[in-house]
Formats: sequence, C-alpha cells, structure tokens
Amino acid sequence: MYLLLAGILLLALKYLEIGPVAVWSWWAVLSPFALAVAWWTWADWSGYTKRKAVERDNARRQARIDRTREQLGLGTKKAKS
Repeated sequence: MYLLLAGILLLALKYLEIGPVAVWSWWAVLSPFALAVAWWTWADWSGYTKRKAVERDNARRQARIDRTREQLGLGTKKAKS
C-alpha cells in the first residue's frame, strides 16, 4: 500500500512539475507501481496474504470467545503449565 501511495505522490509531483521530481525520468516516477505489483504477486504466491487473513480471523475469534466468557462471569482461560 505504501508503494502505491508513493507512486501516486510521485506521479502528481511529476505531472504538476513540482520540485526535483519534475526533471526525473518517467521510469523513475512509475517504478513504485511496478514494485507494488511485484510485492502483491509475491505476497499472493507465497501465502503471506492468506496467512495474515487467517491470523486476523483467529484474533477476532479469540477476542469474541474471551468477551463471551467475561460476560458469563467465567473469566478468561489460563494456560496450563
């Protein structure tokens, strides 16, 4: 996401001819978009995206379970040693 935002910012600076970006080549200005595509391709290929989604779902599930236990007055489960 950061690469996409950087690309949009550089594109706007180049188009409006603001600062040193105005004299940069278009390849340099558009490179964050190519890097964003490469990142998203790698993230999907490696399973990074799916792993993060599963971690987020598990955290929500555990928070819901803990909240329900607390409402029932059972307290949270303690880990056994």
